[in-house]
Amino acid sequence: MRPASEVERRRLNDTFARLCAIPSPFGSERACAEAVARELRGMGFDVEEDGAAAETGAGCGNLLARIPGRGERTIMLCAHLDTVPEDGVIEPVLDDGGWVSAGDTILGADNKAAVAVILEVARRCAIEASPVGLELLFTVSEENALAGAKAFDTKTLRSEWGYVFDHASPIGEIIVAAPTYYRFEANFRGTPAHAGIRPEDGRSAIEAAARAIGAMALGRIDEETTANVARIEGGQVGGTNIVAARCRVVGEARSLDPGKADETIAEIIGHIHDAANTPACFCDVDITSERRFDGYRHAANAPAVLAAEEALRACGYAPTRRTTGGGSDANAFEAADLHCTNLANGTERNHEPDERVSVAALEGMLDVAFALLDACSA
Repeated sequence: MRPASEVERRRLNDTFARLCAIPSPFGSERACAEAVARELRGMGFDVEEDGAAAETGAGCGNLLARIPGRGERTIMLCAHLDTVPEDGVIEPVLDDGGWVSAGDTILGADNKAAVAVILEVARRCAIEASPVGLELLFTVSEENALAGAKAFDTKTLRSEWGYVFDHASPIGEIIVAAPTYYRFEANFRGTPAHAGIRPEDGRSAIEAAARAIGAMALGRIDEETTANVARIEGGQVGGTNIVAARCRVVGEARSLDPGKADETIAEIIGHIHDAANTPACFCDVDITSERRFDGYRHAANAPAVLAAEEALRACGYAPTRRTTGGGSDANAFEAADLHCTNLANGTERNHEPDERVSVAALEGMLDVAFALLDACSA
């Protein structure tokens, strides 16, 4: 398929800015989903919504549209509708050749850059037959541990494999391995006492939590494994003279090696128990840990990866195989036995107020998506 025309490029940018201006933090995706469904139906495509909303608490279900192709093969293109939570009004503006937010909010390029690209692919395929059949999937609650993708029934698909455009790195990178991810939460329960008169009668939940965190290996543990404490909260608001009776610690562990992920979370839980049982701050503790998604690793000759490399070369990009410490909907699909490859989309600083995507990257991903249809038809 030929590269994007000037009309397609202008429309892509307009669609992207319009979608970014629609707030859609996970759990509140309905308005964005309705906008996407309206555009697809306007092109003449049927749009199905599944029951993921009831299962995940999302603002709506996942959306699926099918487009017939000239060949026998069908592939999936996927993007997620939700963003991380944000405060304020998102106002997309162009600055120095790229899209940014005018205020102190995220832009929403994660993942609306991909949503806009897929919609533009659909527009062309509504006029010109695609070389492959397409199943366009727009998921919800990706930012909430891939909840929408995990709730989607992949058995309803006809696709041989799929792609998500959801890695914030330069176009050309192909994610061939992603981690197994655990989330943990520990709630320490100590004994309150007056901190100035009888502190020895108290048992500090904060001290127990601090001992646990101090014993943990955090940050980058090795080239495949990381761990993080993301939140600690406890004590009595407004008072310094009370031995803290409660403290909550929330964090994660992840690794490209599932065995290392298991070992890391087990060590973290062990440190929490040890700290709670320390005589100086003996506490009760409730711990929950959840394996939020499983990791995967593509075979060197995986057809989806080879087709992606061909498409990238056709558009002038040098393909590079990468591993990542982040998760995407591809993790959920791989766990459900649908081969899925995550492609870098050229976005920058996702989840941050200075999030950005250049016009060149946005338009470049559209050309790659068009070339991908040809590469997958071979």
